[in-house]
Amino acid sequence: MTDVRDELEKEAEVTTAGESQDVVQESQIAEAPAEADVAPTGEPPAEGVSDEDAGDTASGQYDEAFPALEAGSIVKGRVILVSEDEVMVDVGYKSEGRIPLAELGLRSGQKPSDVVNVDDEIDVMVLQVEEDAEGSVVLSRRRALSRVVWEKLEAAKEADESIEATVTGRIKGGLLVDVGVRGFVPASHVSRGYVEDLEKYVGQTLLFKIIEIDKQRNNVVLSHKLVLEEEYARAKEATFADLTEGTIVQGTVRRITDFGAFVDIGSGVEGLLHVSEMAWSRVKHPSDVVNEGDVIDVMVLKVDRENERISLSLKETTPDPWETVGQKFVVGEIVEGEVTRVVDFGAFVKLADGIEGLVHISQLADYRVNAAGDVVSPGDVVTAKIVSLDERARRIGLSIREALPKTEREPKENKETKAAKGSRGKAREPEQTTFGDAGQETIGDRFPGLSAYIEENQDDDEQDEQ
Repeated sequence: MTDVRDELEKEAEVTTAGESQDVVQESQIAEAPAEADVAPTGEPPAEGVSDEDAGDTASGQYDEAFPALEAGSIVKGRVILVSEDEVMVDVGYKSEGRIPLAELGLRSGQKPSDVVNVDDEIDVMVLQVEEDAEGSVVLSRRRALSRVVWEKLEAAKEADESIEATVTGRIKGGLLVDVGVRGFVPASHVSRGYVEDLEKYVGQTLLFKIIEIDKQRNNVVLSHKLVLEEEYARAKEATFADLTEGTIVQGTVRRITDFGAFVDIGSGVEGLLHVSEMAWSRVKHPSDVVNEGDVIDVMVLKVDRENERISLSLKETTPDPWETVGQKFVVGEIVEGEVTRVVDFGAFVKLADGIEGLVHISQLADYRVNAAGDVVSPGDVVTAKIVSLDERARRIGLSIREALPKTEREPKENKETKAAKGSRGKAREPEQTTFGDAGQETIGDRFPGLSAYIEENQDDDEQDEQ
């Protein structure tokens, strides 16, 4: 009995000691200062904290170590993998993001490696964050680029700034350009003037102004013409400020009209080269002297800044032929030239560039001429003699008649006409006419001096006929 009692007492003591220990532990926990519910990473959970609670705490700390990603937000990421059907991007989240092929923004015929490479920094839009242990993220490069593009386009339009873009194609009514999204340029806004062949702009990179933005319809309307107009306005202002009358500048013939040609003297600023200023000699039509596209030197004759007009001269860039006319021609010289004009009082003959002489109607032939056109016509090449030369008055008198051989200087009349003229002369000699038989009296006897009067008038008539 004694042995049994001793064992029961020992068991009671052990039980009492255990309960006392539990009481002490609870007391210590209650009296201990409050601490964070989450134990530091890598440390064992505190006494009295279950393994499940410790796991939740560690997971919360892990999540807090990464930024929150929201669908629709744009973040920067680093490309870590490029495959044939997707691109993996590190966006600083607990797992890498994935860009599906359709969200890369590829053009026809492009591969993922054509647009991104490993270690590239790119903007991506968060499409989806999956609520699972791994936290998978689906991203879009295409939508991120689109949003950034629209923001830039709206800012450029607001500030009236020009943007650079490449022409990708030609369609009916205008051009297509790539501004991050598809843009349209109406044909009337391609250039300052009419453009017949728009195909030549395809592939060119140009500056554009934004006319209209419709984000909902994914539509952007652009203008290259407005950019050119601004450039022209600045260039014109600078040109008119610097241009000086009497200076010689180089220009390109842009347009030809009946009255002259318009010459671009730089930056699209045009001046008028009048037909009268194209050459020292008479010019029938401007196209006889210049052609479109010709590069020529011209002198600035007049600058009208108020009306923005510039008058140019081509002939003033060459020496005045009349300054040396005395060295080229002398009175009495026989020359050859082309008839340029026929007028009532004679004909003008071109002897050299800028030098014309006048053949008076009385000097066209060795006989009486009623109309100059009966003898010569424009384009005829004639031989004439210089009969007068006035350098100061810029006049040269010519004579075709004086240049004819002496054998040809007699009037072109046949012998019968000459004979008839000779017979008329003899018939005019006074005849001794009698008045009856009585006294044999003549007209000369009755009218003294009649014979002298007849001879005098006969000489005048012959001179008139000549």
